[in-house]
Parts: sequence; structure tokens; C-alpha cells
Amino acid sequence: MTKDQYDQAISTLKVWQKAYYQLDNPVATDDEWDNLYRQVELYESNNPDHTDPSSPTKTVGDTVQKKFDKQAHISPMWSLEDLFDIDELRNWVARCEKTVKPDLLICEPKYDGVSLNIIYKQGKLFKAITRGDGKVGEDVTQNAKTIDSIPKSISYMDDIEIRGEVVITKSQFDKINSQRAKENKPLFANPRNMAAGSLKQLDSSITKSRKLEFILWGVGQNSLKFDRVSQIMEFVYSLGFDKPIVSKHCHNIEDIEKFYHYMIDQRDKIDIALDGMVIKYDLVSYQQILGWTVKYPKWSCAYKFPAVEKSTKLVGISLQVGRTGAVTPVAILEPVPIDGSTVGKASLHNFDEIDRLGLMIGDEVVVLKSGDIIPKIVKVLKDRRTGTEIPIDKPTNCPTCGQALHYEDILIKCVNLQCPDKVINSIAFFASKGCANIDGLGEKIVKLLYEKKIISNILDIYKLKRESLVGLESFKDKKIDNLLQAIENSKNMKLSKFINSLGILNIGEVASVDIVKQFGDKFIDVSIEQLVYIDGFGDIMAKSFVEFMDINRQLVCELIDTISPIVDEFEQVADNRFKDKTVVLTGTMAKSRNEIKQKLENMGAKVGSAVSSSTDFLIIGEKAGSKLKKARELGIEVLTYDSIIGEIDG
Repeated sequence: MTKDQYDQAISTLKVWQKAYYQLDNPVATDDEWDNLYRQVELYESNNPDHTDPSSPTKTVGDTVQKKFDKQAHISPMWSLEDLFDIDELRNWVARCEKTVKPDLLICEPKYDGVSLNIIYKQGKLFKAITRGDGKVGEDVTQNAKTIDSIPKSISYMDDIEIRGEVVITKSQFDKINSQRAKENKPLFANPRNMAAGSLKQLDSSITKSRKLEFILWGVGQNSLKFDRVSQIMEFVYSLGFDKPIVSKHCHNIEDIEKFYHYMIDQRDKIDIALDGMVIKYDLVSYQQILGWTVKYPKWSCAYKFPAVEKSTKLVGISLQVGRTGAVTPVAILEPVPIDGSTVGKASLHNFDEIDRLGLMIGDEVVVLKSGDIIPKIVKVLKDRRTGTEIPIDKPTNCPTCGQALHYEDILIKCVNLQCPDKVINSIAFFASKGCANIDGLGEKIVKLLYEKKIISNILDIYKLKRESLVGLESFKDKKIDNLLQAIENSKNMKLSKFINSLGILNIGEVASVDIVKQFGDKFIDVSIEQLVYIDGFGDIMAKSFVEFMDINRQLVCELIDTISPIVDEFEQVADNRFKDKTVVLTGTMAKSRNEIKQKLENMGAKVGSAVSSSTDFLIIGEKAGSKLKKARELGIEVLTYDSIIGEIDG
């Protein structure tokens, strides 16, 4: 990096920093920030005389916005040194242990939210201050008081600074963004920015409606007399603060690395966005011995997770026709490595989303990929446009059959019943694992059989003969035998599974079961008026079902004659205290949450995700958090998982 490149990098980082901290509207990915920041750090270490005093490497957070009053922290709030691989971890540990003896290290999740410092005086919440520049932050006390997981008073009378992260759950983030999309409002890029924007509302009622959460990660000024950080934290938890999702004491680098990879495996299952793992020495005395730099403590660091967001270029749009005829745009990207795989396509859902994003071909975009989630574009970096970008027009004709497309609200549909893509996708869906479960009849095989004119609809699956398959590419005798046997095994399936396998728009597994419960094998002739009486059914679902049966009546009847689906047997649920009650689960339990949920539903319970006034029971495991607190506030009956094992396992 030259001096001119360094100066330009400083200027770029400042723009990105302002967008991230002040405007809550990032214009660069975390990965881009980290890469450029580290280049600047390297230049400054090699050229200390050329270092810009205002470099972001020398500052904590950012300046305080003018719409909130300034408020000083009692003791500084620091950033953390970032580590990105095991070699950097080894170097960090070795550097520390030149000064101190090896000791226990605490490892906890690093939450991707907004740091907040809460000052309590004489047991009362006195001030809540954002990190700001580390010395002075924004006074957001009134907004902080709307967060249920922040106690308004504690049973500790000395002055103390309680520090943690204000976050919003991923499920709440999706819920709010979905509503904003319906209202044609701009969407938040990620949960961190939604949390930041929500905490800094001038109207506290908006903050309250967003259902933010506060997760404790440390203390500032205090008069506590404990030898270890873990002892301090246990005491503070006892004051009414939520414990971390998971925490571990590690003895060495091998322990840390094992827990690090465990956290990476778990991050998609956790409803709070994580961007790494915090590591800190447990002995309080080590804080004074190791000390601080101008920016971060030497006794703690952040071991960052691999990036799940990266920027790349949109090079085109392809159109896919689904089994219902819905035409879906798919983003074609310059390939980019994200989270262990190369991403070349991303979901766009519909053309309304393209309009909301303001997306154009040639745009630089931010792509999100996490675990098994289909990659999606979450932001367009419009400040990087060059003027060569091309608008994206809505299609007028089906990309597969060429027929004119039909517009239904935000859906664009091909209504041609013989459209090849519709037929192929409907057959592949019918044969898929969650439906008829015909092993060996995946999308590629279905497409091959369709193109060879061996099958043209679902019914043709059951007309397949050995002689039709012999000689086809990759079809050996054993493969043919296995496929024909799998087709035979799919007969006599449950009627609810049969209905679900038809791939009716808006009708899934649960709706299919409800239809069979209500109408049995008389489902073909039901009316919209009859269907809307089913709990959870609306006009859209009812209309979809009736229209499908009207159009495909002959095919459905022939399939029933061929397959002979069996009407489901629904056991009468015996009386128990959970029958017809709303139950919520929280905390860590001996069995998986899904397994317990299934058992409760089999007992006739409705299992909810959030505690509300309509909740009848809260069942808790270890490390129960804000849901337990809310249940107590609402007077909801709380049961421990251990106390009800016999009931749900019996």
C-alpha cells in the first residue's frame, strides 16, 4: 500500500464508519471493512511516522449523534482486537502469556448488536448510554427502559456500570421486515442495523414495539470484590440479567478451537445474530497486569466467524417457472466464496423485491448466505454505481413456453397447464421425500423422462414399465428395479400426504391434514365457504384449493383410483392438562425442542414461540431468560421441564 492508497483507504473507512455507526445504513460488508482495516493497520505498523491521527484504527466506535444528549461513561468502553484464524489466536495467547501465567479463559458468543452501558445508582436505573467514541455516548435511557430484559431496579446499592449488547432476534427481524415490505417501506439490511435504529428512536413507543433484547457481557466501574470475572458475572446475573446462550471455560488453545467450531455449527440454530466469539482471561488481576492499548484491552479479544455476507456484482437475471406457474427471478452473480462454498446465484422471490431494492444489472450487491439458507441479496451498494447499470424489466411472456404471463398482485404466473417447467416441477415435487417419497425420481430424472416423452404428468409415473427405461442414460437394471419398487411402495400413502403431494398453491402439510380431518375422502367437492370454517384457513387458501380441484378433477380422481390413498386415522387425544392450552418452551433441555414440541402437540397443546397474555404455561429448562421474566410479570404458570417429563413421555 502506498501513502496515497493509505490516505484513500482512511477516507473510505471513515465514510463506511459513519454509515455504519451514525446512519445505521452500512455501505460495505463486514468482510470488506475487515480487509481494508487490516491493510491500514499493516501500513501504519510499517510506517508509524505517516499514521493519520484520525485513523479509524485509533478510535472506538464513532462520534455522538446530535439528536440525543451526550453522556460520559464512568469508565471507558473499549473495542476488541479481532482475530481471524488459529495462527492469530496462538499469537495472541503467546503474547499474553509472556506477561501472565496460563489460566482459565472464558469463551462466549459475540453478539452482532449495539453496545450499551447501563449505570445503576442506589439500585435504580440511572442512565443508559451507547458506546459512542468509548468515552462519551448517547443518552438513550428512556428507550432502554422499554426493553423488558433490562431491570429498572436491582438489589445492589453501590454504583455500577452494566454492559451488554442490545439485539433483535432473527425471527423478529424477519417479521418486521416482512411487514415493512407490505407497507413499501425500506427494509433493514440486517438485525444489527434494525437494533441500532430501534434503540435510537425519538419516539420510545417505536422502540418498545420492536421487542429488543439486552444480553449482558460485562461490567465497567464497580466496587465488587471478586477474584474472577466468572464470579462477577454470576453475581450480576443474580440481579435479574439474562445469562448468555452458551459459555465455556477453556484451558488451552485446543479447547478454544473446539468450542469455536461448535459455535460456528450452532450459529444458524441460534435466533440471535453472532459474528464471532469473545475470549477473555478469567482472573480479574490479569486485567491490570496486561492492561489496555488506546483502543482495546490486551486481556480480551474477538475470534471472528467466517463471513456470511460479501459483496459481488449482479451480472444478470434468469427466470424460473415453478410447479404452480409462478415465475421467479433469480440473480446471476459473479461467483464469490461465502461461508465455505462458492455462490453464483441468489434468491429474489419476486419483482416487487427487485423494485424495493432498486436493483439493476451491473450493480454491486451484498449477498447473505448462512448455513443451508439459500443465498439472497440484502442490499444494493448504490454509491458504487458507474452509470453503466441496466434496469430490470418485468417479463411479459413465459421464458419456457412463450405464452403470455398473467399478473396476480405481486405474482407473475404462467397459466398454460402444459408449460414444460410447470409439469416437470409438479412431478418432481410429487415424488420428493416429504411427499410420495419415490426414491430415484429426482428433478433431473423427471426432466429426462419428460423430454423423452415417457411421462407427461403425475399419473404417468404409475404407468412406467421396465421396457420404457431400459437403455436410458445411467439406467442400469438395479436402478430400474429400485425405481419401480419405490413407485409401488408409494401407493396406499396417507390421504393428507397425497393432498400435500399435489403441490397446491398455499396448501401445505398442516392444511392438508386439516382438510382430511374435516372432510375425509370427500375433499374433492368442498366449497370455499366450507373450507374457510377450518381454523387457520382464509379466502386465499380456500380459493387456491377449490380452483385446483376444479381444473385437475379428472387427474386427481384417476390418481386416487391408482394409488388408493388411505384416510388418516386421528387418535382421540386423552384429557390432560396441556390439551387445548398454549404452551411456550425456553431454556436448555435434555431433549431437542422439536421433540418436546411434537409430544406436546400430540397431547393437543398449541406450542407458541413467544410469551403473551394468551400463554397458559411456560416450560423452562436451564438458562431460561427473558421469557421467564415476562411470564412472571404476566402471572403465567411456570413449569420446569424435569417436573413434566413423566407426563409428556407417558
